Amino acid sequence: MSEAKTVGEAPLPKPRRNRRSFIAGLGIGQIVSWGSLYYSFPLIAEPMGRELGFGKTEIYGAATFGLMIASLAAYPIGAAIDRGRGRAVMTLGSAAGGLLLLAWAQIGSLWSLYALFAGVGLVQAMTLYDPAFAVVARRYGVEARRGITALTLWGGFASTVFVPLTQLLLDQLGWRDALMALGLINLGLCVLLHLLVIDAGADAPRAALASTTDGRPPLAGRQAVGWAFGRPAFWGLLVAFTVYYGTFSGLTFHLYPMLIERGFDAATVVAAIAIIGPSQVAGRIAIWVFMRERSVRAIGMATVLAFPVSLLLLLLLPSGFASLAIFAMVYGAANGIMTIVRGLAVPEMLTREAYGAINGLLAVPATAAKAIAPVAAALLWAAAGSYDAVLVAATLGSGLVAAGFWFAAIRRERAPAIP
Repeated sequence: MSEAKTVGEAPLPKPRRNRRSFIAGLGIGQIVSWGSLYYSFPLIAEPMGRELGFGKTEIYGAATFGLMIASLAAYPIGAAIDRGRGRAVMTLGSAAGGLLLLAWAQIGSLWSLYALFAGVGLVQAMTLYDPAFAVVARRYGVEARRGITALTLWGGFASTVFVPLTQLLLDQLGWRDALMALGLINLGLCVLLHLLVIDAGADAPRAALASTTDGRPPLAGRQAVGWAFGRPAFWGLLVAFTVYYGTFSGLTFHLYPMLIERGFDAATVVAAIAIIGPSQVAGRIAIWVFMRERSVRAIGMATVLAFPVSLLLLLLLPSGFASLAIFAMVYGAANGIMTIVRGLAVPEMLTREAYGAINGLLAVPATAAKAIAPVAAALLWAAAGSYDAVLVAATLGSGLVAAGFWFAAIRRERAPAIP
């Protein structure tokens, strides 16, 4: 069996300059959205907590609550983009994000922080990678790979730009006015970009009016969900991505204290962690330059093996900066490439139809795992009395990521998704 192209698909936008401006507009939007709605949080949490008397557990509980809301919203938002509403979803999301950042600057109670982060979680589901990937997939169909890869390169600079920018705003203005500035950036830049570059006409569901070459209607909505549930490859990807995001989130929050506990000094730990971000971008560039013609299955099968390898290096190599640097480079590059694999696995390993719905379905448990993992890691540390148990659990989890993805890749080869 082989994949069929849907009849009536919108033609690819021409000329190439339009494609570049489309990806650039979405990419700048990703930098702003990730930077203001995700990476700014730890920096703002500290001065906000001091002023309002909130504890770290209470503050980070709000962020976890927001991510849980994002997980619940992932599927309906993806399905809405499948129906051609990508421009409305991302524009409204950016507008709501800006208004919520302005509202965050006014809060004075813990309950209002939690209520606000319910909205922030919804906005994250409307503006971050998954909806942007779905918009690119609708626009370019079989040629979406280059656009999604380029989008991850743009997004990789979010922390590079917004961590120092947020810190500068905090130093100069204080946390409330810093949030006001971030909100205005969303309202003034992201909203405009999404209105200008996302073409509602090109994203309209014309394919829904036609049929595939074998005469059946294209997958959509609940029908796509039922179809995906019957595919072994879907379940392999579900396990791989859910455990991956949980492991990555837990390590992100606990890597610094974990390495300190293992005997590294603070300067060495900070220097090693600083390598992870550039390594993520380097991994994505390597895929862009050297592996354009390789399948996502092949790239993913190699990448998932890097996670258990990097963690075993951390467990077994002798203490010292060189060991940490090797870990940080391998782990960072693998994480950067995994973002591309995550965006392309559905069209290349399952189906090019109903991208938003199926990708959103995969995001539901993955985002929930991302929210729960830091707390779970803290509980495991408390029960075991050290981070050794957390590191062993992360290593075992990374092995499960590799097993899940390899299972999906093998089953995809045996039973391609679309007849």
